[in-house]
Amino acid sequence: MEPLSWTGSIAILNPILMIALAALVVSIVVWIIGSIVLPEAPLSLNADGTLSSGTGLRGLTQSALRYSFFACVVLALAYIVLGIVMGTSAGIVGAISQQFLPVWLSLIILFAMSIAFKRRLGLYGKLFDSPIGMIGFGLVMFWVFTGIFGALDLIITHDPLSQVSGMKNKVPGTPLQNPEDGEYAWYLLGGDNLARDVFSRMVKGAWIVVQIAPLATMFAFMVGITLGLPAGYYGGRLDTFLSFLANLILAFPVILLFYLLVTPEIVATGVPNYMAAVLFIFPILFIGVLLNSRYYTRPNFRTPLLIGVLGIALWLYLSLISTDGYIINTDDYGIWGLPTYLDLFDIPGGILVVFVSVVFVNSPTVFRIVRGLALDIKTRDYVAAAQTRGEGPWYIMLWEILPNARGPLIVDFCLRIGYTTILLGTLGFFGLGLPPESPDWGSTINEGRKLLSIYLHPALPPAFALLSLVLGLNLLADGLREESLKD
Repeated sequence: MEPLSWTGSIAILNPILMIALAALVVSIVVWIIGSIVLPEAPLSLNADGTLSSGTGLRGLTQSALRYSFFACVVLALAYIVLGIVMGTSAGIVGAISQQFLPVWLSLIILFAMSIAFKRRLGLYGKLFDSPIGMIGFGLVMFWVFTGIFGALDLIITHDPLSQVSGMKNKVPGTPLQNPEDGEYAWYLLGGDNLARDVFSRMVKGAWIVVQIAPLATMFAFMVGITLGLPAGYYGGRLDTFLSFLANLILAFPVILLFYLLVTPEIVATGVPNYMAAVLFIFPILFIGVLLNSRYYTRPNFRTPLLIGVLGIALWLYLSLISTDGYIINTDDYGIWGLPTYLDLFDIPGGILVVFVSVVFVNSPTVFRIVRGLALDIKTRDYVAAAQTRGEGPWYIMLWEILPNARGPLIVDFCLRIGYTTILLGTLGFFGLGLPPESPDWGSTINEGRKLLSIYLHPALPPAFALLSLVLGLNLLADGLREESLKD
């Protein structure tokens, strides 16, 4: 069986793509220089009464940048569409495009429905009025769908942990020597130093990031909001005490804290399990206070609602922190947890340690942001009006202050997911937290780094995946910030 080239029978598009990319790079350089050197174009009045910035040199550079970028996007779509239709005859690009078919379909459906109903979707719908926001959202959702479908084994071509004889450090497109019936015949992005498929490991690594980064950030926000709102609203000794604890944690370098929390000696003491038991209870407190403050005047509805919601939340909480029937389970002692027949799921020890570490490190920063916003918003007139109506403090905090702080918090949430993704990659790069054989991007980059001077292909795909996801999150945050300021 012949090796696959990168573009196969669609190689005719390569020169066109090179010209478009060169034009884009030149346009970007000229636009940057022009924005510094050239003066602003004078404003003029159009026939319909609207303002126009004219057609000076700066306008020409902007047009060149816009059209060259559009040409690159069209060519990229052409590669993907032709690759889906032609498959392996379109080379590695075609084979990968075909493997990602569930992701493309999901993105098309998501964008079509979002654009069709964007006027009914609030801030999320307004995101589709921002080109930057749409690009960022597309990049983020690409990796989210990749993680989901990769976990369902709908994208991967081989077991990410299996080793195939003769495929050690093989270049992208190398065919298997003796493929079994039904087995994919190529390593699309080559093999690593243990003869494992780089493409499948990259896809599986997306699922690890999708699991940990958003959930850990959400838990950190639950902790920060639950503590930051009363600290900013009440002030006084409570604010002083909580701010002191937050500053105490923030005084340590982030990487040093991670080193301390994920080292085997600390893990053996059960400290991460204790931290999980404390930190993971904050979402229950947040949900309970939120519902109680909202329906406080309707006790007949509030009481059964709280019993049902908090009962399910407590069950999920015990399932989250219990392993083999214990919350803490060491060689010397154990603390009772949820019985195994009621335990919905078990989180692997390495993932739990990393998860808890991310929540612990991010919570103080979120606390300070929420506290600052609460200090500012509590002086507004609508808060005074709510106090005059006789609303309780928690109702004011959760239903008056928090909704009006959503813009900065949503932006910070997106950016913090990006920071968390980088931290996960850093931990994996240093071999901390997750098992050594884990296909997470950081571990894969670290393994590929050892032979980087000889073989580039094992390290570059997960590195580009990490880069594109963080870039997408930053662009998404910019789009949300832009639209939230208009709101």
